[in-house]
Amino acid sequence: MLSYQHAYHAGNLADLHKHALLATALDYLARKDKPFTYLETHAGRGLYGLRSEEALKTGEAAAGIIRAQAEAWLPDDHPLMRALTAIRSSRGPDVYPGSPLIAAHFLRFEDRAHLAELHPAEHDALRQVAGFATLHARDGFQMAQAVCPPLPRRGMLLIDPSYEVKADYDVIPRQIAHISRKWNVGIIALWYPILTDHRHLAMTAALATQFPDALFSEVRFPPARSGHSMIGSGMWVLNPPWGLAEEAGRIEAIFRRRA
Repeated sequence: MLSYQHAYHAGNLADLHKHALLATALDYLARKDKPFTYLETHAGRGLYGLRSEEALKTGEAAAGIIRAQAEAWLPDDHPLMRALTAIRSSRGPDVYPGSPLIAAHFLRFEDRAHLAELHPAEHDALRQVAGFATLHARDGFQMAQAVCPPLPRRGMLLIDPSYEVKADYDVIPRQIAHISRKWNVGIIALWYPILTDHRHLAMTAALATQFPDALFSEVRFPPARSGHSMIGSGMWVLNPPWGLAEEAGRIEAIFRRRA
């Protein structure tokens, strides 16, 4: 299905959780001299306006990144805050970067990126801001299966689907198992929503059984508005880099105190 557009949700509390951990992992990769590859299965448009009609309609950014910055949830030297400051300095103060542009902040000349986005309008918008990457107008899992193991082999894959189709929850553990067999050194990160019906539990149980050493990080927060079913955010990371588990603990503690 191709109806989901992240412009309505960009900068919400789930993005804050997801992107804080993503930026921390990428910062670790970029500290070493060896090149790395960044891959993303559901890239979106890459850059969002927090004063857009979509953002103002839902108010999710106001309850998310705007509030978090006003209350200094994260220090200025946090990898996500550094990326956000740099991106806003070149693209304007009222934007919020999606995962591709957060990744671009950490990529160096020798690094590589592959971004998949199937939605035609989102793909066209992504093309305007993602000249640093190889773009794929195809199913993200097909892209990952085709590219992995990438060159350079060191790197990270972010899986961030819309979960419009409930079957995604059944398919994802099998897809990750296949990719991890091909690319056993890769950092594989999966974001998932925590909904009121807790439909993610079978998926996370399957992942815990298959990959007992992977990192799980979950946070809870109030629904963005009346009737909204998302009450939390989850990140699962296979082969987490050094320090990511500790950072996840810090982020979870912030959400317990603030959200």
